[in-house]
Amino acid sequence: MTRAVIIGAGIGGLALAIRLARQGVKTIVYESSEKAGGKISERNFDGFRFDAGPSLLTLPEMVLELLDADLRFPIRKLEIITKYFYPDGTKLSAFSDVTKLAAEVSEKLKVPKDKVTGYLRKSSVVYDLTADLFIFGSFHRIKNLMNLKALKTVLNVRKLHAFSSLHQFNERELGDKKLVQMFDRYATYNGSDPYQTPATLSVISHLEHNLGAFIPEDGMFKVTESLYRQAVRLGVEFHFGEPVRKVEIADGKATGVWLDSGFIQAEIVVSDVDIHRFYSRLLPDSKRLAKLNKEERSSSALIFYWGMKGISAELDVHNIFFSDSYEEEFDYLFRKKEVFDDPTVYIYISSKYNKTDAPEGCENWFVMINAPADVGQNWDEIIERSRTKIVEKLERMLGKKLRDNIVNEEILSPPDVFKQTGSVNGSLYGSSSNSRYASFNRHANFRKDIAGLYFVGGSVHPGGGIPLCLSSAKIVDGLVKEQTLKIKNE
Repeated sequence: MTRAVIIGAGIGGLALAIRLARQGVKTIVYESSEKAGGKISERNFDGFRFDAGPSLLTLPEMVLELLDADLRFPIRKLEIITKYFYPDGTKLSAFSDVTKLAAEVSEKLKVPKDKVTGYLRKSSVVYDLTADLFIFGSFHRIKNLMNLKALKTVLNVRKLHAFSSLHQFNERELGDKKLVQMFDRYATYNGSDPYQTPATLSVISHLEHNLGAFIPEDGMFKVTESLYRQAVRLGVEFHFGEPVRKVEIADGKATGVWLDSGFIQAEIVVSDVDIHRFYSRLLPDSKRLAKLNKEERSSSALIFYWGMKGISAELDVHNIFFSDSYEEEFDYLFRKKEVFDDPTVYIYISSKYNKTDAPEGCENWFVMINAPADVGQNWDEIIERSRTKIVEKLERMLGKKLRDNIVNEEILSPPDVFKQTGSVNGSLYGSSSNSRYASFNRHANFRKDIAGLYFVGGSVHPGGGIPLCLSSAKIVDGLVKEQTLKIKNE
């Protein structure tokens, strides 16, 4: 029986373990931490439960298709995806229904409805042109470029808007400053800067508004929990607290991995760890590492998990409190490598729909600001200063005292992200997309020169975020099927 070793039990590793097991491949997963899930984890303290990482799900069918019927879980489509608060007091509800969203924008911002509907039609076109090649397939293989769909993408390259920044495109298409800021925010979904990243990223707004934004009724950690249970059911063998130390290569083939306890033979080796970490520790390669180090790292996050006394009726599940100087905020993040004094604040309150996530009369506030990658900043000072600024901002914009309502607190900083997930510099998405060539520079899901070595997860093609990590697993599953068939025919 063919044996596969997967290094890391993040979302990509779990998804691939399920797929390989269904192929009949003996699959073993080694995870250095004590639990599965990577960034999709949870925190529990003093009666409060928090989704510790991602807080929203798009393309939920990519998770559900991996699960047996009895392991599938209820998923709720959000009517209001996000509630936006602007410094001048404007409040805007971003409805998932495009017609309602256009009406809301027309009423609150006095922007014609067709500005929104037209924009989302164009983002739908971008998705249709890019999905098969850049999301669900590997353009690193020549055969994937030699078909009618790829030709259609090339012939319609102008519709991808790759030669404008997302901000430039939004200004041109939407005009209104507040609406532009709202759609600029989608660059942060993969840790990038809307003033630099190509407008092709407008595709993210299509996923949310045209296809829908969802949340598992029991919280985002249900994704990890269900995938892990499915893998175990299929016979996948998990070893937690057992880090892989080295990948062994012989005669141009992956032959297994080294643990502290010895060598584990395998015909297939898959890395679900940060690609920088892979080439610095597991398969040292100074040339590849030097190339990777030239790429700009994505942003990170500074998160405060607050147990809050009281119920805030004016807030929804997802809430954004915008900065008054968005461009300057991103300049701080990517050029100065600092946290801006007036950061945009994101608040996720899962207890709005799952009452058991907080004690009665309380709420669980996941409070996040974008932070730069960790390059040795004084994080103790940044945390203290940022906490003060966040509280002052929220009190000012909500018009009420909050600091005395924080009954308990935990904090996650960029150095913590690195310690807990292995993401180099604490960058949540590996490399940023602050270049029109970023997608092409991402590491492929395979090595042409090493048979049996594959890569999944957010730091390789197609990128970070739950759908893309799941897609990386589906791509590698197809590659392994080809390898297995080739071996049988030899």
